[in-house]
Amino acid sequence: MIKTQLAADKLAMTLSMVCVVHCFFTPSFLILTSGLLPFSFDNEFIHNLILLVAVPISLFALTEGYRNHKSISFLPFGIAGTLMLIFAVLLGEIFLGEFGEKGLTLLGSIFVACSHLKNYQACKKTNCSCHER
Repeated sequence: MIKTQLAADKLAMTLSMVCVVHCFFTPSFLILTSGLLPFSFDNEFIHNLILLVAVPISLFALTEGYRNHKSISFLPFGIAGTLMLIFAVLLGEIFLGEFGEKGLTLLGSIFVACSHLKNYQACKKTNCSCHER
């Protein structure tokens, strides 16, 4: 049996951290490699790409976690974090400025990662068939 909910939780936590790393370390990376790379990525393209991948995986994992464990404790944090990430990417710089956008992204990523960690822990506590023993 494929352990989809467990894998999706792990992937969603990883993508949340990728989001944080991207926001806070990309400027340093670009400065250090400015003369080495023959191309550059549009920062908004990367934001949209991460969001396009992270949101469906996150929502899938949270939904499956609820179906498997009937626990709603992690859903509010996950939904709030996902909405924060969407707002930060789509409208954050306009309304909050660059610093506010990064802060909201960090907060949203923490919320999403914590909700998936709670979901993962709920999964490990129960004797369901969605994880390895």
